[in-house]
Amino acid sequence: MVRIIGVLDSLYQNASMRKALRIVYVVVLCFLGHSLGHAQHTPPSVANEGRPDVTFFALQEQLEASRKHPDVPIKIAEAHLQLGEYYHSFGLYTEAMAEYNKALEELGTGFNDELFIVLNNNIGKVYLSLNNFELAEQHFEETRKSSIQLNDAKGLAISLGLLGASHEKQGEYEEALKDQEESLSLFEKLGDQHGVAMTNENIGSIYEDLEKFDLAHKFFARAYEYLKGSGKAEEVNVLNNLGDVFRKTADYPSALEKTGRALAAAKELNDLHQLESAHKDLSKTYALMGDYEKAHAHLLQAEEFNSAMLRSQNTDQLNVLQTIYETNKKEAEIQLLKEQNKVSVANQNLLWVALFAIVAILTIGYNFLGRKRKAKLKIQEYKQRMLKAELEKKAIEEKNLQDEVQLKAASLSRYSLHLSQKNKILLDLANTLRNIAARKNMDTSRKIKELVKEIDFNLQQEQEWDEFMVFFKEIHPEFIKKLSSLSENSLSPAELRLGMLLRLNLSSKEIASILRVTPDSVRVARHRLRKKLPIDQKEELVNFMIDL
Repeated sequence: MVRIIGVLDSLYQNASMRKALRIVYVVVLCFLGHSLGHAQHTPPSVANEGRPDVTFFALQEQLEASRKHPDVPIKIAEAHLQLGEYYHSFGLYTEAMAEYNKALEELGTGFNDELFIVLNNNIGKVYLSLNNFELAEQHFEETRKSSIQLNDAKGLAISLGLLGASHEKQGEYEEALKDQEESLSLFEKLGDQHGVAMTNENIGSIYEDLEKFDLAHKFFARAYEYLKGSGKAEEVNVLNNLGDVFRKTADYPSALEKTGRALAAAKELNDLHQLESAHKDLSKTYALMGDYEKAHAHLLQAEEFNSAMLRSQNTDQLNVLQTIYETNKKEAEIQLLKEQNKVSVANQNLLWVALFAIVAILTIGYNFLGRKRKAKLKIQEYKQRMLKAELEKKAIEEKNLQDEVQLKAASLSRYSLHLSQKNKILLDLANTLRNIAARKNMDTSRKIKELVKEIDFNLQQEQEWDEFMVFFKEIHPEFIKKLSSLSENSLSPAELRLGMLLRLNLSSKEIASILRVTPDSVRVARHRLRKKLPIDQKEELVNFMIDL
């Protein structure tokens, strides 16, 4: 049974399903009413004591009393207005709209009245609740113009605030800010602290949507100064908003403190909506802090309060609908009782149809909620995969950095070995020359020729260049391939060597020493290499090589 109630609560949030459930509910009540006959006809004032319909009967009595004075249409209009606001508070928008329109009909053509401003704003609120922004703004704009004509500053402030709320819902933040700032200015001039507080909160909400968290915090803090200690749901809501701002700016201790205070205040008020909101915000904050156990615990509590809130709302709506039905039923009860015998069979059929409809709706709703839960799980799995991929990416980047360090260490080792070999050759040559100088009878000419021959032999060795090529390709693996592909004519080995030395940003003098040629020869070689490459005249050849 609890499971069925939970499914019904979830389905009732959907407009089309809510309408279907109402029809089924009325059909079942009709059958039960006819089947029970005259056994249960307790007066409303007794049967509904302590329920929302007590207020309904009081409003109905007020409406009937006002109808006894048709010469005072404003009283009738006010009664319809109050009844419409009662329906609106329970989310019964169709019934609320009907009462508001009846109130407008009672006013007739006398629209230049403060009561018209309230009615028109309330109709706009209904459209805003249904996300019909075009019609909502049409009514708010009409109210704004009437407020200006009547010089009604408070009505104008409220209308501008509602226009701002509509623009904000549509993501039109610039227009929303403009309307809310004008509304704030009017409330401040009127000294309306509640209006000032609510408008500051609305402006903070816009800046929060724009991710301008400093400004959002500023206006939320102003709103809280007015609401602090009021013990109302508005105070709790502002505290939750402040907690959101701190969480989004990664100030998690402050976020926990503000949201914790909101939770405590919500518990005192026993406000299910604010309790759900506070627990949900705490869950988000702990998740960002990495404390997933607490995050999960608060999320479960938020879901419990959400379910409780939905059950409460649905129970209230059903009670009001039942009361409406019972009120309407009394007006036609005599006729229905006369026809009871004729329609008993039809009523039984209707009951079976209703039961089958309920089973079908429950089945569809259960499947719908199941798919919704699966989709939520898939989203969570996707986020986990994204996090894992990000960690793997970081690991690869770290490995690449380690490889680069090892490569540079190897290069230093090779250069050290190269210098060592050069120093050994020079040391051997120095020792040989000393020996020649010390021996007087030695054939100096012949010995010097042998040294020259040995030096030439060492200079002709390509081993150093082979090692240089290996080392260069390790550091710049794609350079030679890119350089060769840029030239229409094939480049000679000497030109490739020149290009590699230029890539190392060596001067012409240094290149001449390495290639064992004169600096002039290097300049000529650079000029020839430049002509073979698609390089701009103003660009330096060295920069071109470095950019490859």
